Amino acid sequence: MKKMADVFLRRPGWQSLSKREFLKAGLGTAAVATLATLGGRTAEACNSPTCAKNKYGGPGATVMVPMPGMNADVDHVANGFNPTDILTDFDWGRESVLPNGQTLREYTVSAVDKTIEVAPGLGYPAFLYNGRLPGPTLRAREGDRIRIAFTNGSSHPHTMHFHGIHAGNMDGVFEQVKPGKSFLYEFDAEPFGVHLYHCHTAPLAKHIAKGLYGAFIIDPRQGWSQPADKEFIMVLSGIDIDSDDENDFYVANGIPFHYDRYPISFRVGEMIRLFVVNILEYDPINSFHIHANFFHYYPTGTSLTPSEFTDTISLVQGQRGIMEFRYKQPGRFMFHAHKTEFAELGWTGFFDVTA
Repeated sequence: MKKMADVFLRRPGWQSLSKREFLKAGLGTAAVATLATLGGRTAEACNSPTCAKNKYGGPGATVMVPMPGMNADVDHVANGFNPTDILTDFDWGRESVLPNGQTLREYTVSAVDKTIEVAPGLGYPAFLYNGRLPGPTLRAREGDRIRIAFTNGSSHPHTMHFHGIHAGNMDGVFEQVKPGKSFLYEFDAEPFGVHLYHCHTAPLAKHIAKGLYGAFIIDPRQGWSQPADKEFIMVLSGIDIDSDDENDFYVANGIPFHYDRYPISFRVGEMIRLFVVNILEYDPINSFHIHANFFHYYPTGTSLTPSEFTDTISLVQGQRGIMEFRYKQPGRFMFHAHKTEFAELGWTGFFDVTA
């Protein structure tokens, strides 16, 4: 069965769905109208200073575009979030000190129903924490007291289930929060590492897949193994447009191909710490591969000693970790799922490394 995303990509060698088939799938005429502005890309001029100066291409040369993509942009303002901002938008909460000297961090989170644009003209009725996909990246230090005031502004019951260590009555399973109601989650931040949270209301797969998930990072008391020049978060997931329990797009931080259109920039030699969380539904495994480099990998981030030095990791749902790396040379370098289908349906991007 052809994925709905194929309509927007028009990859070489594929036949697009007819307008009748497209409308039969339940998608709107506004999305059909965007077909004239979208399409697969075949070649472009290599005028960027990051283009390699060799026999395969240099300034003014024509090079093949490495992946399909979209030649138009979504409305980030209307969506209320931008994946470029999400990379570094760590929410440390409102900080205060308890009478016992413990640091208290307070967060406010709400669940909402919201239609977001995942491709130009293509709306997706999502469930979201704080109106963004993924939800806010909550961050604390090991031993801090965490207090999350959760309000359900959705039309369905929802919860927040945190990966980590906490009491059973704070687990986000039994205290189903009805529409219009609130719940206060409170626990100590442990263990250190990169974790996640998500809704734990049945049907669980639907509630997660529609957007109720986010990252939860706990820094170790003594700090990470080395200082980083830049830190980024990527939450990996999928988007099931036509509700058939199959993903039509695969994404990092919510929008397909975003980092293809807006590469992530840093300089040669800078130490990059990348927190990675996989919360992909409907597919059993995901992966992360970087080009022309290797990284030190810390599974779950709960050890300050890396487990391996590699260029690709595999992740089942709920798995996460920390990647640390530096680039030795300037250039534009791909990163993507090392599952071709996922990469060609949106889970791909570039690092733009400057001298």
